Amino acid sequence: MSAAVGIFSASKQDGLKKNERNNNEEAREEKKNNNNKFVDDNEAKNNNVDDENEVDEEDDDPKLKPEKELDLGPPLSLKEQLEMDKDDESLRRWKEQLLGSVDMSALGEMEAAEVKIERLSIVCRGRPDIVLPIPFVSNPKSSLFILKEGSRYRLKFSFTVSHNVVSGLNYTNTVWKSGVREKTKVMLGTFSPRKDPYTYELEEETTPSGLFARGSYSATTKFVDDDGKAYLDMNYHFEIKKNWPSNNS
Repeated sequence: MSAAVGIFSASKQDGLKKNERNNNEEAREEKKNNNNKFVDDNEAKNNNVDDENEVDEEDDDPKLKPEKELDLGPPLSLKEQLEMDKDDESLRRWKEQLLGSVDMSALGEMEAAEVKIERLSIVCRGRPDIVLPIPFVSNPKSSLFILKEGSRYRLKFSFTVSHNVVSGLNYTNTVWKSGVREKTKVMLGTFSPRKDPYTYELEEETTPSGLFARGSYSATTKFVDDDGKAYLDMNYHFEIKKNWPSNNS
């Protein structure tokens, strides 16, 4: 019995030693692989740095830069541009296709377009239009208008364009209440100069309703073109109440 135990103990120790040797060899192999991976990563990083340096050197190469900046010539007003080619029938028709019917009497000598908001109103079903004053003087102590909760309304405005074409005219309206902001942006389009005003109506919306919807709101309304030039920028307050004000009934 003791001999059998001794043989079992000896074979168990040999097995443990063999496992220990195997574990040591695996640890050394893993360390070697990690070292090789570290070297490969460093080489890859160095190659990337070299590539970036080559790109920078190419950008700095004066041979690749144009010797002279492109000269577009002096800026011209739309009136001058149209009159330059008035004797060229093909160019004249091409410009008419691009610009539409241009009212020459609305053109001036100015290079920049001028947009004037003539009328800004809120149209509600079965109610008189609410006309907002332009030019507008902000008064934080009073509300510019009052709307009934759950009522249908749409914004309607008219504007004139003079001197030049206005590109990418857009309407932006931002409303705040109790720290919550809601922003609406509508691209109106590109408009040619003319004496008659353009009229635009936005899609019909519904005012919010309920106890938490009632109260005072702060708002900012802007008309801006794609160059960032603002033609109207007004800040005001309005209210939403349970019923329409009695003096407008």
